[in-house]
Amino acid sequence: MSIHVNARVAPSADVSERADIGEGSAIWHLAQVREDASLGVNCIVGRGAYIGTGVVMGDNCKVQNYALVYEPAVLGKGVFIGPAVVLTNDTYPRAINPDGSLKSAHDWESVGVTIHDGAAIGARAVCVAPVTIGAWATVAAGAVVTKDVPDFALMAGVPARRIGWVGKAGVRLIEEAGHWVCPQTATRYEETDGALKEVATHD
Repeated sequence: MSIHVNARVAPSADVSERADIGEGSAIWHLAQVREDASLGVNCIVGRGAYIGTGVVMGDNCKVQNYALVYEPAVLGKGVFIGPAVVLTNDTYPRAINPDGSLKSAHDWESVGVTIHDGAAIGARAVCVAPVTIGAWATVAAGAVVTKDVPDFALMAGVPARRIGWVGKAGVRLIEEAGHWVCPQTATRYEETDGALKEVATHD
């Protein structure tokens, strides 16, 4: 594992020698990146954020201040993690075993959150593992995600539910002539059986 020569690591950050930090990535003050974590190129880990052991982040990810990304989370390319977001890893959390003894690392099995390319998780949202967030989906600030999220879904609430669709620009789509349209880019999307996909354009 290695830290690329062009990566920037703040003196107060705690980055394991066993972590792999890609070219152009930046680890800011008081952040911690644990053993065997792998960050792609041009990633940003904000102040006080935590990246757990073995977490995988694709290129161009942003993890904002004080977010907690627990292992074994996997983030695709261009994923945004807002301030104070939590990606959990324990389905049945307990500090002790049924006999009253303190739990050790061998007494539970970690499960992860998977977030696909381009998705965004808003400030203070919680994703309860195991759960998968689809590509380009947006989870609103403060939401609690307990079920898998489709591509392009706009999720809000506790527990989170789909309240609409978003495009790759992150803007809520509007319905127009049987399609969903991005008001910013004019890109058109088609909904079939609760799933959304971009409509191919032909020159």
